Amino acid sequence: MAKIAELLNAIKDKDIVVPEFQREYVWSLEQSKELMISLFNKYPTGSILVWSTNEPPEIKNNAVRTEQMGWVDVLLDGQQRLTTLYLFIKGQIPPYYIERDITHDPRHLYFNLQTAEFSYYQEKRMKDNLLWQKVTECFNADKIDAIDIADSYCKSHPEVDYRQLTRELNTNLNKLRFIEEIDYFKQTVPQGVNIDKAIDIFDRVNSMGTKLTDAELVLTHVGGRWSQARRVMKDKMADYEKVGFKFDLDFFTRCLVVILTDSALFEKMTTDVYLQTQGEAYKNAWEKLVKTLDYLIPILKQSAYLSGSKDMNTINVLVPLVAYLSKHGGVFTSTLKNKFLYWMFLALIWGRYSGQTDQRMDRDVYIAINSSSPVEELINEIKDQRGRIEIKHSDLEGRGSGNPLHRMLYIIAKYNKAIDWANGGSLQDTLGDYYSIQSHHIFPQAFLYKNGYESENHIDKQKVNEIANRAFITRDANFDISDKNPKDYLKEIKEKYPEALQQQLIPEDSMLWDINMYESFLVARRKKIADAINQFLEELKGKEVKEEVVNYDDIIAKGENDYVEFKSSLRWDYAINATNKKLEMVIAKTISAFMNSEGGMLLIGVNDSGEILGLDKDYSVVKNNNRDGFLLQVVQTINTYLGREFNQYVSIEIEKIGGKDVCVISMTKSDLPVFLKADGKEDFYIRASASSQPMSVREANEYIKTHWEN
Repeated sequence: MAKIAELLNAIKDKDIVVPEFQREYVWSLEQSKELMISLFNKYPTGSILVWSTNEPPEIKNNAVRTEQMGWVDVLLDGQQRLTTLYLFIKGQIPPYYIERDITHDPRHLYFNLQTAEFSYYQEKRMKDNLLWQKVTECFNADKIDAIDIADSYCKSHPEVDYRQLTRELNTNLNKLRFIEEIDYFKQTVPQGVNIDKAIDIFDRVNSMGTKLTDAELVLTHVGGRWSQARRVMKDKMADYEKVGFKFDLDFFTRCLVVILTDSALFEKMTTDVYLQTQGEAYKNAWEKLVKTLDYLIPILKQSAYLSGSKDMNTINVLVPLVAYLSKHGGVFTSTLKNKFLYWMFLALIWGRYSGQTDQRMDRDVYIAINSSSPVEELINEIKDQRGRIEIKHSDLEGRGSGNPLHRMLYIIAKYNKAIDWANGGSLQDTLGDYYSIQSHHIFPQAFLYKNGYESENHIDKQKVNEIANRAFITRDANFDISDKNPKDYLKEIKEKYPEALQQQLIPEDSMLWDINMYESFLVARRKKIADAINQFLEELKGKEVKEEVVNYDDIIAKGENDYVEFKSSLRWDYAINATNKKLEMVIAKTISAFMNSEGGMLLIGVNDSGEILGLDKDYSVVKNNNRDGFLLQVVQTINTYLGREFNQYVSIEIEKIGGKDVCVISMTKSDLPVFLKADGKEDFYIRASASSQPMSVREANEYIKTHWEN
């Protein structure tokens, strides 16, 4: 047995630690509140399990004692409870976590000293009410004193019996503080148990009570062999989120299982697999997954018009794509790329994984890996499940923004190069998180409710909020339109931007813009949307990417411009006839300027006048003195001066031009600002006047606001 206060002090002193293979703090606010209620009422709340060892595994946040060696208690069960108690009683985050790890911070829980009620802060109910006090402060005798509170309260409430109130407050406050003195049953795994046995015990314990998910259990085993697994995955999650794709640990773990077992089922990771798989194998599988996603995400953004994961109703559709790529060299053929995207959209539209998720995903992974005609078989699975794959007009009737076809409408708007109605700017790079762009009601809600439709009528509400009554515009445009009559404002938009309505599939017959024709408008637009989605999918299925033959001689002859730049070398300085590593920074500066603008092409091995110098001089001063060493150095230059996350926007090739090797670096526009990091500072460049132009801090801030944030 151990008192709660002793356990929390042991956590503070790092005598109790949490292993990296444990899941994060996942308790909800309600679970945290219920724990306090149970302890306050002296109800049983379970026990904790620790593993005493002098050879602990990787510890979360590296929260271990460095000043002395010895035995520590590794917490195997009870982490959620002790973390919650530490937050409430100590008022701080335990040393094994940092602030971003606490998804649902419960420290705004309040306690009514008179009624002994627990509730999260509510301003109307608790502001200026001395009887409601923060739980974290109740455990601090220097901050909360029952007599002081009773005295202050009775001054403004003279009708209250001071002595009675003081007794009530003292009783409840002492009862709350007594939680620290409650004995918790502390079970200990025998000393000498190794990591594998500890994880086995962890599995058994977590098969009872509040279970870990299958993904969490798998990741626990992975973390036992590869201690940095969670940390590495979470860092990569942050990188992908910056470009719009929000993945979670369950998704990463599922993909690792696919790569390791050729199956999407977590139960394929059996004890035998764990015993036979060492940490290096997990690292290799992870590196393959990252390489696959780094390749796949630009395709999703550029060829599938996805701004990010918010444009998808589930990221599970990516698992079969990852399976195929991981087993087939990491790339699609030009024919298969668009066919797989075609299947992906069908899977999203028809809810392929809305039921029997694991079984269907496992079936699709098997097909992706083993079939000689994977896309055809995958499509047949959807046909067998749904009976058809084409979209009918009736599929849109009564459907609102939660339906996958609403997201498809946005994809079609981007495919049609739709513009914003306020400023004529492109919608292509602005959605994904649905912050900058809003789903606008063409016939505004307020306008319809003023003209015969009832907000309390379920059928009317469906018609008002139908997909067929939606378009995508910026918040500014939405605000300007407000509740205007579409008969008026649609006419203005068409006059100002003649193709704007057509781009968003809005009927251009002005008779349909009349309120009396609203339901005819819906019928006409449903047809337009269904036909456009079907056409888009058919074009995608039949589209083959043809290899473009680039005439570099012609590009060089035309000289430098806003999209083309020449550089003599990466490292060799022709002016001093020697190595000059500072030239790498100039290359990085040019790459950042292109990515901060609209992309472009950089040719290394060509001087300003267009003379082809080649790369022989550079080859002589890089590792291995060859093209591989040169390419490696280009990548390292990007990593050093810009950041690894920006490699996905760059394509690097060595081309024979004029009989000499020339490095051709093609860049697309980045999804976030690119800063050049050198000499302890960060600089921002854009492409203008056929050169890389620096910007002041003020200019850069304004540029970033208009180029990315709008």
